[in-house]
Amino acid sequence: MQLGMFMMPVHHPDKPWGVALSEDREAVIRADRLGFAEVWIGEHFSSKPEQIPSPMMFLASVIGEAKHIRFGTGVVNLPHHNPVTVAAEAAMFDHLCDGRLMLGIGPGGLFSDAELFGHDDMAERYRMAMESLDIILRLWRSEAPLRIDGEFWKISLETQVWPYGGIGWLSRPLQEPHPPIAMAMSGPGGRTAEIIAERNCIPISANLASVEVVGAQWGAYAAARDALNKPADRGIWRVCRNILVTESDQEARDALSDPEGTLPFYFRYLRGLRRIPELRSQLGDDASTAELDAFLDVAQAVEDYAIVGTARQVLDRLVAIVDRIGPFGRLVMVGHDWEETGLWQASMERLASEVMPKLSQHASVLAH
Repeated sequence: MQLGMFMMPVHHPDKPWGVALSEDREAVIRADRLGFAEVWIGEHFSSKPEQIPSPMMFLASVIGEAKHIRFGTGVVNLPHHNPVTVAAEAAMFDHLCDGRLMLGIGPGGLFSDAELFGHDDMAERYRMAMESLDIILRLWRSEAPLRIDGEFWKISLETQVWPYGGIGWLSRPLQEPHPPIAMAMSGPGGRTAEIIAERNCIPISANLASVEVVGAQWGAYAAARDALNKPADRGIWRVCRNILVTESDQEARDALSDPEGTLPFYFRYLRGLRRIPELRSQLGDDASTAELDAFLDVAQAVEDYAIVGTARQVLDRLVAIVDRIGPFGRLVMVGHDWEETGLWQASMERLASEVMPKLSQHASVLAH
């Protein structure tokens, strides 16, 4: 088992954009130096807290300083892009980072982005995402002239082709046949798990799924692979969790009890995203933190989804998860807004040096 990191990222809205981006870069570079295997960066266009609209552009800025870690998009929301653009940019990035790209893709889960791009229908976004992925993969293995007549995209390059001058050349990634493709699951499996299995994608269990749901996700994915007569490799399975490793019990209590702290804000923000019309109609735009927390049951979310405590306590909880759902290839910690106290920086170091070696050993024994 290896360690990864996923950053939406989520910052306090009043943090200057440049400061947030600088902190995010520092987090990736620190993860690389601590031996993290991979980092996944989200994509959002209409959220101040989640302020990276181009994960590959952001990750390109750290290639020279993060020399070993693999770079994942978490995710490129395919309905919001022309597939020609995604195919070309991903291919170029794969060359820039010497073949370390993992292309995480999805239909887009931020409702404000969906409205912004005019893609309000989730079922349609799924169809768009799958069509886009098919086009991207075809572009990576095709030569001009070509024509693609999809439901959502019509793409052709037939007349303006000049092989001598290199005109009509299509960008191809460094990795063969292409970079690994990844998709996330938030529900118990269903059609998403089947799609991941059918298309040989990396399965990622989202951090806001309960342990019971995460176990069901693997079961659905493994069943779909079995139906296809394909193996289900636990080594490629990523499981995301919110983890804070503190120096002491008191530091853990302080982090959880501060209503303006990183974790309470994180869950308040995420729970509020799904209920914006309801929040605005019932509480208005000037609701207090206490009113929001009560309405969104933030305390319960922190209790259910955050693993907080000393290295020993965190290890015990993670061991219990592995014992319950079985071993998996990557534990992906969620990166949070950095504070001046150094709380999250120290947590990354404790997780990498004190927790992961023992957890990996436990998972290895269990696997064999």
